[in-house]
Amino acid sequence: MAESRHSVFRQFAASDWDGFLKGVEKEGLRVDRNGFVAQTPHPEALGSALTHPRITTDYSEALLELITPVFNSTEGMLKSLRDTHAFVQQNLGDEVFWAASMPCELDGDQSIPIAEYGSSNIGRLKHVYRQGLAARYGRMMQSIAGAHYNLSLPDSFWEKWQELLGNEDSLKDFKSDQYFWLIRNFRRRSWLLMLLFGASPALDASFVAGVSHDLDRFDERTWHGEYATSLRMGDLGYHNNAQASLNICFNELSTYTQTLDRAIHTTWPAYEAIGTRRGEQFIQINTSILQIENEYYSAVRPKRTTQREEKPIQALEARGVEYIEVRCLDLDPFSPVGVNEAQVDFLDLFLLDCLLSDSPRIGDEECERLDDNYKDVVASGRHRELTLCRGGQRTPVSEAANDILCQLEPLAELLDSWRGDDTYRRALAAQQGALTGEWTVPSVRVLDAMRSSGMGHREWGMEMARQHQNSLREEGLDADVRQAFSAMTAESLSEQAQMENGETLPFSEFLEQYLRS
Repeated sequence: MAESRHSVFRQFAASDWDGFLKGVEKEGLRVDRNGFVAQTPHPEALGSALTHPRITTDYSEALLELITPVFNSTEGMLKSLRDTHAFVQQNLGDEVFWAASMPCELDGDQSIPIAEYGSSNIGRLKHVYRQGLAARYGRMMQSIAGAHYNLSLPDSFWEKWQELLGNEDSLKDFKSDQYFWLIRNFRRRSWLLMLLFGASPALDASFVAGVSHDLDRFDERTWHGEYATSLRMGDLGYHNNAQASLNICFNELSTYTQTLDRAIHTTWPAYEAIGTRRGEQFIQINTSILQIENEYYSAVRPKRTTQREEKPIQALEARGVEYIEVRCLDLDPFSPVGVNEAQVDFLDLFLLDCLLSDSPRIGDEECERLDDNYKDVVASGRHRELTLCRGGQRTPVSEAANDILCQLEPLAELLDSWRGDDTYRRALAAQQGALTGEWTVPSVRVLDAMRSSGMGHREWGMEMARQHQNSLREEGLDADVRQAFSAMTAESLSEQAQMENGETLPFSEFLEQYLRS
């Protein structure tokens, strides 16, 4: 019998283990003092959303996205994220940074301003892409916020791991293969993250005004899912009927890029009917199922840092997978930065175990079962009678969750023995504790907090946003950190201006070249 990968991993010595590389991209809406989505432009004090390395926007001009560099420690990453939040909070005036994933008060699509990136061709491309999202899905879905967690392992790990497995592929191909090994197991277990970290069981009534839904009334201005963990990841959140036909294959890099590339070059009748222009105005990049790769919604993505004007597929094919992006995380509304330490350390443990556990290719039948498990936990994860399909049998969700958490215990002990502390055992115990007795997972805590405060989603969201803003403003920033952010602001504005001043190619020709590349 072949030696298990966990056993092979135990052949590492403490001196061989250099830990994880990690980063976060955290979204959040700017909201006015009345709890309505901000109508103001991206604050100039925050720099250029096109070129700033830490502060940009996602879909909407009001939807900030804060990005950390890559760190080798949770502490360093969260400190960086907190510094960025503090700088942002100091430059929001009387606006607040919304703390929840589901948005504040809205008034239909037109209340959500589409992000602007200036007059350069790259800036215009980003704006047209977002116009296309609006034409295809409406803007409401694009006002939802989340946190994306990026994780990789250093080359020192991969070289040792490749040696122990006796693999003779190029390091690039080996790493890509192993990251997809991890992704396949992530697909099998991602429902657990929705149970442990889903934090959007309720939403403001304005989000579903005029929309058919099966939510329950919480109060006059709030709806909630009776057993939901994450409305963000459910049918009212990120979904796409056209994409349901894609069958994107996560088994290996070649099939993943091929199926994505096909989607970008396959027209969709409804999008053809919209067209790419309205008069002289471009309203979508193309009429394909996907305008670009980033339009594909998934809980996880293999990623490679792109060079300017390089497409994600091109980067992956040229240089292989660099890291994985976990995209299914709701914002933690109790945290001033949307994520917390125990959560990040647990994710590291969880993802490493996905790499170390057996991971056969996923066939169509299993893929359908995995999707069903995920959807069931998103919609009804807090229902104690919910069962999931595991190995052809129905298993209670609490039993299935505890089985995985128990499976992680030996790995947590091993990593802690190498570190000389109890980081991973504490992170694991925190999740086990949340599923003990009266569950204290975030989706439960959110509803309990709303009930105990007598507030609905809108009022409670504003209260949490103000608390976080006050604490970060009072905390302040060290002078050198504040100076560094001011320098990034100035440099980003200058870089955008240089790009715009140096532009000579008409946008229509630029877009033609982009689509041909």
